Amino acid sequence: MRLNIILSGKSELLQPLTCTREIFGCPVGTSTLGYELGKRLSKILKQKKDDRNDTRVLSALEDFWPSEELIDEICSTSKDVAVFYGDRKEVVMWLAKSSEVPEEAEWIQADSKSILVRAPWHLLAINEDIIGSLEKSVVHGEVRDGVTVDGEIIVGKGTVILPGVYIEGNVVFGEDCKIGPNCYFRGNTLVGNKCHVGQAVEVKNSILMDKVSAGHLSYIGDSIIGSGTNLGAGTITANFRHDGKNHRSILDGKLVDTGRRKLGVIMGDNVHTGIHTSIYPGRKIWPNMSTKPGEIVIKDLKP
Repeated sequence: MRLNIILSGKSELLQPLTCTREIFGCPVGTSTLGYELGKRLSKILKQKKDDRNDTRVLSALEDFWPSEELIDEICSTSKDVAVFYGDRKEVVMWLAKSSEVPEEAEWIQADSKSILVRAPWHLLAINEDIIGSLEKSVVHGEVRDGVTVDGEIIVGKGTVILPGVYIEGNVVFGEDCKIGPNCYFRGNTLVGNKCHVGQAVEVKNSILMDKVSAGHLSYIGDSIIGSGTNLGAGTITANFRHDGKNHRSILDGKLVDTGRRKLGVIMGDNVHTGIHTSIYPGRKIWPNMSTKPGEIVIKDLKP
């Protein structure tokens, strides 16, 4: 049995994150979307490899994230299967004798935990899925005395977590980071390589890519922060509407319901915010943009 990935992702829909990378290269979980997708799909290949008579091909769209439950359902059948997504019945995965969608197959609808990645905030849901399922801490760096961990953590080589850091939930820290002192992590959060999260910074349920610096007095909630970004002191991301309704955001020129009650900012690479920048929920900031001290970001910031 072999794996066939169909390049189908619409990268422009994931901007500003895909202005500088492909969908597969977007960080989630412990690595990238491509790596994590390969790990998840390999479960089917491993369960089927002992059957030498099974010469079928597992095919999937590059931007389809199957739930663990869907994977188990596919593994449990010996028939050709085709998975469709949503009311449009878009075929997103199939297991058949060739790489073509089978004409006769057992049809399965993707469950609500499976995701067709067509918006930046979908990466947050995948990150929550992966990091939320961590069952064991792995520490290759240094966790100093005075750090409180209420959850599972992965700490990369060269990373130092300083006293006063409180971690509530599961967090993945990359390599060569300086974390703390006296900052707060909660939810399911990914911190990339060579990041600095410092004094009185709170990070909740977010993705920080490589070389992000949030030195002091900031709040990052339900957000994705691009590589090389520097958040000036007092940068605050709002992530909750006063009326409690789902956030809306511009996607492909239209204002759409994100399906999320909590959503902060989506930042591209190399953004610089001035001190005391305040950002409305669900806003996007394109790569290399900057804000002035005290600026309020009401609309998406594009070049």
